[in-house]
Amino acid sequence: MNDIQRKELISTSWELHSIVEQSYLRLNAAKGDAGWLEKQRILLADMALHLLQTSLAPGDIELEKLKNNLHAILTISDQFLPHAGLMQATAKLYEGN
Repeated sequence: MNDIQRKELISTSWELHSIVEQSYLRLNAAKGDAGWLEKQRILLADMALHLLQTSLAPGDIELEKLKNNLHAILTISDQFLPHAGLMQATAKLYEGN
């Protein structure tokens, strides 16, 4: 993939990000409410777009951004997969810093 293609995909991802973020902000649900998991699904999509942007940015991948993206995705996903030990994995992301 060349830098032009990367920049086009990142530009498109910002358009998607805007739509996803607006959907997230429209949902008025707090933890424990019926709509909470739906709000978390949308937040997970938002974080996935940030991961796409980090991974496709031209040049070397920014490892701190990658760690932060993965931390957010694992933290949100833990609600959906509580048996998977995702929170333990998030701690390992920052070991050795």
